[in-house]
Parts: sequence; C-alpha cells; structure tokens
Amino acid sequence: MASPRLALNAITVTAPDPRALAEFYARLLSLPVTASEPPRPHEPSEAGWAQIRTADGLILGFEYERHWHRPVWPAEPDAPHATQHLDIQVDDLDAAADHAVAQGAALAEHQPQDDVRVLFDPVGHPFCLYR
Repeated sequence: MASPRLALNAITVTAPDPRALAEFYARLLSLPVTASEPPRPHEPSEAGWAQIRTADGLILGFEYERHWHRPVWPAEPDAPHATQHLDIQVDDLDAAADHAVAQGAALAEHQPQDDVRVLFDPVGHPFCLYR
C-alpha cells in the first residue's frame, strides 16, 4: 500500500490572547494578519483565533488557550515548559533582536550560542533568531 501524501502547511500556537499575539508576529515578520475571528458566544473577549501567512505559504496560526500558563525556558522541574519554538533566520542578528524587542519581545537572560538570540514573545513563548 502506498503512503498517503502528507504536507505540513501550518503551525498553530496557543495563547491567552491569540489575536494580539498574531499582531505581534505580524509586526515582527512584516506580514499582514490574513485571518482573524472574534470569540465565540460565551467566551472571554481575548478568545478567538488569527493567522498570518509567510511568502512561501506557511501558515502561522494562533488559537485561544483558556488555561494558559507561561512557559519557563530553560526548562525547570515542575514548571510549565516550552514544547516547541520558532526559529527565524535573519541577516543581521543584532538589528533583528533590537527590532524584536521594539515590537514587544524580551531578550532571554540565558543565551546559549553566539550566533543565535533567544527571545520571548509577549506571552512567553521562546523563539530564536539565527544567522
């Protein structure tokens, strides 16, 4: 039996305010928010979802998580930890890190590599900028 065709086309990130987080990543990556939906009836005002799409078609989606706990990075025992992170290629590491901070990111205290900058988005997801 032949294997079915599988193609990764989207990554979904959970957040306590997905539409605001989509706006952050849209500013960071200089991309428009391509879809955004308000909360469903009886959900809090920060619920809903949104997405942005890269030039090569990858969708970065943002979904509401009612029981959000900010991850801790590097991981610590008995603390919520990041189960994934985004890697973003840049041509100028210092300028890109400054841009990310200006958009609302925070530089991580621990920087494990000279050619990578670890930052946190506004709700605490770590992401890496690299050359």
